[in-house]
Amino acid sequence: MSVVLVTGASRGIGRAIVARFAREGATVVACARGREGLQALRAELPQVETLACDMRDDAAVDALAREVLARHGGVDLLVNNAGAFRPGGIADEDDGALLEMLQANLFGAYRLTRRLLPRMIERRSGMVLNVCSTASVAAYPNGGSYSIAKHALYGFSRNLREEMKPHGVRVVALLPGATLTASWDGVPLPPERMMPPEDVAEMAWTAWSLSPRTVVEDILMRPQRGDIGEADFA
Repeated sequence: MSVVLVTGASRGIGRAIVARFAREGATVVACARGREGLQALRAELPQVETLACDMRDDAAVDALAREVLARHGGVDLLVNNAGAFRPGGIADEDDGALLEMLQANLFGAYRLTRRLLPRMIERRSGMVLNVCSTASVAAYPNGGSYSIAKHALYGFSRNLREEMKPHGVRVVALLPGATLTASWDGVPLPPERMMPPEDVAEMAWTAWSLSPRTVVEDILMRPQRGDIGEADFA
């Protein structure tokens, strides 16, 4: 039975990924910062293990890795999904914006991956799936430090993939566009303008379920009508 660790797992894309893999009988460890969200997740999916962790806290990330290694001896799939969005232009945002976005979207994923990679390398198997964004490959108005951080996460994915090729570890970058999650609460757009998070989860499952001899390097997903822009608010 595969062991899957998902960060940012209490809502949105992370929650959908947890549910998708749990449905397939995987041993799923769900990690999120908010304990209430994890309690709700556990009530819905009691077979899922939950661990609270703030991915911006180095000590908490190390403790998470130790706990998962102690319980399961390693993971077969690590889904780095935790992140945060803060709009703003580079010329206008405050000086702390870039560090905040890097801590939320890159540093925790980088650190947790490094803690769990040795066991994957030892086993010569496994996958790291980083949930990036269309903002990882395209510039948007008010993208600012968020887009910079997501570009960095994508760069991390690409470099890690090259390093892991000799070790049998697959690395996937999942790059979804606008997805109907709590991040869009209060935005006056119809739900059908965005992708359902279950579709993103389905692509994560598809990438995982292929033969270990195959890797889907990048999965770029957008709403059928394209990226959300000014015309949507006209």
